Amino acid sequence: MAYVIGVDIGTQSTKALLVDLEGKIVAQHASAYHPDTPKPLWAEQWPSVWLDAVKATIKACAEKALAKGVSKADIKAVCISSLYGGSGIPVDKEMCPLYPCLIWMDRRATQEVEWVERNIDTKRLKQITGNGIDSYYGYTKMLWLKNNQPDVWNKTRYFLPPNAYIIHELTGELAVDHSSAGNIGGVYDIEQRKWSEEALTMLGIPQTMMPSRLVDSSAVVGGLLPERAAELGLEDNTPIIAGGVDAAVATFAAGVTRAGHHVAMIGTSMCWGYINQTVDASHGLISMPHVYNSQQDIYIFGGAITAGASVTWYREQFCHAETEAAKATSHGDPHRLLEEAAAKIAAGSDGVAFLPYLMGERSPVWDAKASGTFVGLSLYHTRATLYRAVLEGVAFALKHNMEAGRRGAQSLDDKLIVVGGAAHSDLWMQIIADVTGYPVWSIEEEVEAAMGAALLAALGTNLITRETAEGGWVTLVERAKPDAERQKLYAERFGVYVDLYPALKPIMHRLQAS
Repeated sequence: MAYVIGVDIGTQSTKALLVDLEGKIVAQHASAYHPDTPKPLWAEQWPSVWLDAVKATIKACAEKALAKGVSKADIKAVCISSLYGGSGIPVDKEMCPLYPCLIWMDRRATQEVEWVERNIDTKRLKQITGNGIDSYYGYTKMLWLKNNQPDVWNKTRYFLPPNAYIIHELTGELAVDHSSAGNIGGVYDIEQRKWSEEALTMLGIPQTMMPSRLVDSSAVVGGLLPERAAELGLEDNTPIIAGGVDAAVATFAAGVTRAGHHVAMIGTSMCWGYINQTVDASHGLISMPHVYNSQQDIYIFGGAITAGASVTWYREQFCHAETEAAKATSHGDPHRLLEEAAAKIAAGSDGVAFLPYLMGERSPVWDAKASGTFVGLSLYHTRATLYRAVLEGVAFALKHNMEAGRRGAQSLDDKLIVVGGAAHSDLWMQIIADVTGYPVWSIEEEVEAAMGAALLAALGTNLITRETAEGGWVTLVERAKPDAERQKLYAERFGVYVDLYPALKPIMHRLQAS
């Protein structure tokens, strides 16, 4: 019998799972870590952390599978999905990392954004790339390295997305998948599906820093090196599949393969996306080739930088009592206690609104100087009130992106699929249904990008048909239907949410400057 391994390198952990050709999980393993945040609005990671985690999780899956009678010869392929790597990893000619990867969450390149807006034909740049101008994008982070780390810049041979770097370490082969290339922003021609010599020249980034081999996400990049195979417990020359950006791979796992499908991935960040064949950067969303049908389909998405991260921040800073109390329960999860209390608070959080801009904000706000805000506090409010307000704030951020995306979408299906950690919360699923007006569905198997990577591994080695790939390996279950009364209330509160940012923007910027 044949099996494949899917790996997802996330912001805070790497997950791997081994499945059969019907998607049944035989083994899985995760390895946790945290990105480095040495300064406000900085977020970076040394690639050795990711490499160690990938090796540990693959090895653990192989060992667990072996204990269940799966031989290493039965494991036919591995695919690597990864977080959006921002700048990418600057490596020298020996492929050694020179500096941490400035990941998607990093917002330090504000001066570079201002330089691009002053000196570059931004209308043309948006036309070429289908993307905008912001410190979120990898090309502005590359320019930050050029301006602030000249020694690194002068030694840099390539900028590599996390999955491309890891695959090179496993196979010795170098390639970048189209989704990762497109997500960099200002250096990729979205129509021609190649690096844009025109855009790179405008920006002053040598095209030689972009690896020449661009591949589909289901392509075999190379075979596993013998020394790596020995480390991981796999066969020499096991095919390693290119993979792609985790949001798109998770979307693929949920069966999103045609126009109209749309999915919200809510983990550390939030990405809501849909499939289209054309893109208009003026709508303020992000675009890249999809990981399925990448030569034809475009994955267009928007999202909040700190979605689940807002929930984690609130719990860690203000909910020590619940954390301690949870230790005495069988589940040990403070979120359950917080959710039970927040469920007793009426929709609208008794007049409290939360802007989840704890690391600036992405679409459709696009402001690195935006900041998180609670508005409407009084002595009446409790920790449970504010916890619910955080959940509602992220749901409003989701709707804000959906409203922007609706202007460019050919069509949107009448249900919203939600994947990621937020799907563990029944309360949050109901809030999202009431705020967006869509019935909310989630994946029963509780795996997303790693399962999508496994599906790409099987597709890329012709172990399954395209028909099977389009159907996916997961089971969708309905979680919540919108309630008419709460939907009406949230429509009014969404108007407040949308008005808050422009009203507070001057004050946010003054605080950032002080």
